[in-house]
Amino acid sequence: MNPTDRNRGPAGEEQAVRTYSSKRRPTPLDQIGGPAGFVYSAIPVVVFVAANAFLPLTATITVSVAVGLTIAGYRLLRGERFTLAAGGLLGLAIAIGVVSLTGSARDFFVIGIWTYLAVFVLTLGSVLLRRPLTGVAWNLVHGGKNAWRAGHRVLRAHDVATLAVAAVSGARFAVQQWLYVSDETGWLGVARIAMGWPLTVLAALVVVWAWRRSTRLLPPIPRT
Repeated sequence: MNPTDRNRGPAGEEQAVRTYSSKRRPTPLDQIGGPAGFVYSAIPVVVFVAANAFLPLTATITVSVAVGLTIAGYRLLRGERFTLAAGGLLGLAIAIGVVSLTGSARDFFVIGIWTYLAVFVLTLGSVLLRRPLTGVAWNLVHGGKNAWRAGHRVLRAHDVATLAVAAVSGARFAVQQWLYVSDETGWLGVARIAMGWPLTVLAALVVVWAWRRSTRLLPPIPRT
């Protein structure tokens, strides 16, 4: 029997599927653990705000850390990558560390607030410089040698996508900074969750549209 014929059987097809799957690039949603990743990131915020309403700050910190450790352990038991589980715990640890240093519950949100501002400045600045970050990322992923800025429609698509990211980050900063200055810790938690994954999904849809449009209008040069 011809070896080629043997590869066309079920075993060969299974191998082909495995090969194709191994080449599939992980999406941004995959990078944070899928839809469940949004839930895992929201739980510590809810616990911190709820505990702070009834408990002293020290007890609130203790409860939040315990919940964070429990979530990380659960994710590891489910077989998720260590970087995903540890990444969520690291973010919580930094927020709790700031609260412990300042003694103010509202500072649980301060790192995130200023991160939003940084993202807003970077994304808006990249558009003004005619190098929108979503286009830079698309080009790097697809070999780094594509003349994507020379195509008017491609560049415009990435302007729109990068401005969508800037708008989301700017809105998050404006609302949460106002609540921070007003010392509204409870509402900060509500805003963090309400402006979290829903706006992220909307911005991600625009970015995906720009990437697909770029690939359709300007076939990428593969890496060598």
